[in-house]
Amino acid sequence: MDAITEATDSFVRQGLIAGAATLVWRDRVVHAAGVGLRDIEAGLPVERDTIFRIASMTKPVTATAALMLYDEGLFALEDPITRWAPEFAEMRVLRSPDGALDDTVPAERPITMLDLLTHRAGFTYGGFHAGPIAAAYAEALGMDIDSPRSPNAWIAALAGLPLIDQPGAGFHYGASSELLGLLIGRIAGQSLGELLAERIFRPLGMTDTGFIVPPEKHGRRARMYGFDDAGRLEHRPVHPPEGPAFLAERPASLTFESGGAGLWSTINDYLKFARLFVGDGAVDGVRLLKVETVRRMTTNHLTPEQVEAAEMMGLPVFSGQGFGLGVAVVTDPARADVQRGKGGAGTVAWPGAYGGWWQADPTDGSVMIFLAQNALDFDKAAMGVGLGVYGAITAFHALACETV
Repeated sequence: MDAITEATDSFVRQGLIAGAATLVWRDRVVHAAGVGLRDIEAGLPVERDTIFRIASMTKPVTATAALMLYDEGLFALEDPITRWAPEFAEMRVLRSPDGALDDTVPAERPITMLDLLTHRAGFTYGGFHAGPIAAAYAEALGMDIDSPRSPNAWIAALAGLPLIDQPGAGFHYGASSELLGLLIGRIAGQSLGELLAERIFRPLGMTDTGFIVPPEKHGRRARMYGFDDAGRLEHRPVHPPEGPAFLAERPASLTFESGGAGLWSTINDYLKFARLFVGDGAVDGVRLLKVETVRRMTTNHLTPEQVEAAEMMGLPVFSGQGFGLGVAVVTDPARADVQRGKGGAGTVAWPGAYGGWWQADPTDGSVMIFLAQNALDFDKAAMGVGLGVYGAITAFHALACETV
């Protein structure tokens, strides 16, 4: 074992994660490994081609597709989203994020495409709140990732919910990316899945990435594992619950594709995408974004006050980072923490809730990727249970920095 593999394996042996796939690239792959098991019950190992649900690592992919349409002049960042989604013409804003749903004021201005790309639209995820908005999100939108709503029904339902802040006022992590994905589908006249495949996955050769894992690849999927009350690994249903319909194939009636969290991928595939950010928008001669658009995407767009006020589950979102267009951006390397990216100024990153993490550092041309399938229970996490994956990511990052 090399040092990275040995360190990751130590987390597996301690029962802190079931397994993980790790990769480090700088001009070439300098490390790649699968450690532990993708299926404990069947005894199947994690390998380089193991397919993981990458959760919010989907968001930078959706943002990239949106900016490809921007490069073609199909929208301007300042355009109001009502140009394609008139459902959002009369938005209301809660006086307090956890207040009564009818205690609102009018939105002071329309939501723009830039607001969606920077998570300043005023949307959220219901699970981040204790007030009535939590139940309202769940009832209106269905499941967070594979919603049973159709795209149009989901958009209408989101438009019927109040915002938690005025458009443009602050960074609020939430459904902006899901809405962005559905809107660029409307702009392009195709589903989000078709759009991503046509413009990103096929050009880059990302053959194992998509919203659906086809039946012939099911054996390569990593199962989801969480922890019981004693802190022992146990299998968890994927989201939505595993069952005959979802395990065999996505039902034809389930048309929602989450641009915020829905993709499956591998370390090999995600490397092809991440290299865009150390290649000024191109990979092996395939250009997806204009150089100036990549620079805009990887520049912080938040004010100092918005960076300071940004929080998630009561914890600060950024430390030495800001937020560009769909990605966190390192602004202060001395203060940067690993979870949102720790590298030279301009390093970009965004993790996934299931234990996925990546960063691309244009200052040294390196890409690092860590994928796991780790279910996090917030109540248990408050007691320190299930957090081992973050220790594994931190250890991976430190050793990867020595490797490159």
